[in-house]
Amino acid sequence: MIPSVLPTYNRTPLTFVKGDGAWLTEADGRRFLDLTAGIAVNALGHAHPALVKALTDQAQALWHTSNLYRIPQQEALADALVGATFADTVFFTNSGTESCELAVKMARKYWFDKGQPDRTDIITFDGSFHGRSAAGIAAAGSEKMTKGFAPLLPGFTHLAWGDHDALHAAVTTTTAAILIEPVQGEGGIRPLPDACLKGLRALCDETGALLILDEVQCGMGRTGRLFAHEFAGITPDIMMVAKGIGGGFPLGAVLATENAASGMTAGTHGSTYGGNPLGCAVGLEVMRHIVDPAFLAEVTRKSAAFRQSIEGVVGQHPDVFDHVRGTGLMLGLKCKVPAGDVVAAATAQNLLTVPAADNVVRLLPPLTITDSDLAEATERLHAAATAVAAHEPA
Repeated sequence: MIPSVLPTYNRTPLTFVKGDGAWLTEADGRRFLDLTAGIAVNALGHAHPALVKALTDQAQALWHTSNLYRIPQQEALADALVGATFADTVFFTNSGTESCELAVKMARKYWFDKGQPDRTDIITFDGSFHGRSAAGIAAAGSEKMTKGFAPLLPGFTHLAWGDHDALHAAVTTTTAAILIEPVQGEGGIRPLPDACLKGLRALCDETGALLILDEVQCGMGRTGRLFAHEFAGITPDIMMVAKGIGGGFPLGAVLATENAASGMTAGTHGSTYGGNPLGCAVGLEVMRHIVDPAFLAEVTRKSAAFRQSIEGVVGQHPDVFDHVRGTGLMLGLKCKVPAGDVVAAATAQNLLTVPAADNVVRLLPPLTITDSDLAEATERLHAAATAVAAHEPA
């Protein structure tokens, strides 16, 4: 008999009732150290006082009016994002999936308005994840994402990760855009080398194709920069954002240059909830923290120390782990044993981690996690690896 909640999730049998910083409390009272942050969502940790206050203050004033009217909180957050990034304009969504839908529409409408309606093709890459909507699964193209959902939205060309020759051959007069994650998240924490990102920017400049970056998981300070593409010294034409931007409140955005967004005029897109006062009040508070250079410097410092410590764990358990990869507080443990075994063993140590493709365990702690909590996480990860190596039950 089907449950009242549609059974599309394979949930771990845990029920959390309270959060504080990097810690979650289960209904039975057990405390878990959280290296998932809601899958890179709770950037400032659980129940951050400033976010609680921002949400509470706004809730006591006004929740929702729709985009029929001006929303001051939305305008303030858009101004903050424009001031801190390449973008000239912002559209607010409720999720990364919705951001993907708009990014695809924006790129195709751009070329339609330029008098080139045949330029509709979008190039994407193996291992990518851009949400679970019609456009998102078509963009990813993997069997896991698309099986059973045909016919798929047409107009996507899928290329192998890192195949430069194939990329150059694939860009034609029908190419509207190239869509890529600077650091693949679901794909197994695979950072795109700076040289490759620079090469993509140059290729787009040469051919006129728009460069769309998906920074839903790797953006908002997770790598030690506000956005991951900043390391390469380039800028996109369109960028998808979500997860950390709301600090746990459902919020997403599409950032774009004036040129790339030129086709999106009144009536071409909309959202009932997107950019509502509650979400934008929280998002503005998140931005105030994350854009602070001192905050980002702390993320960089902590991530370097944490990486060094887990490199030590990997070295102690060569039969369990292969290597560490990633950047900032977006790290992956490439495993020699099934990654699910490591996740289960870590959960048995009251340490929460996230599996990913390519047999990787993701470590995505809150950006505010303390040094002592990172040290504790390292000890628990060591204990989990010891249990896996000994073939002990999780």
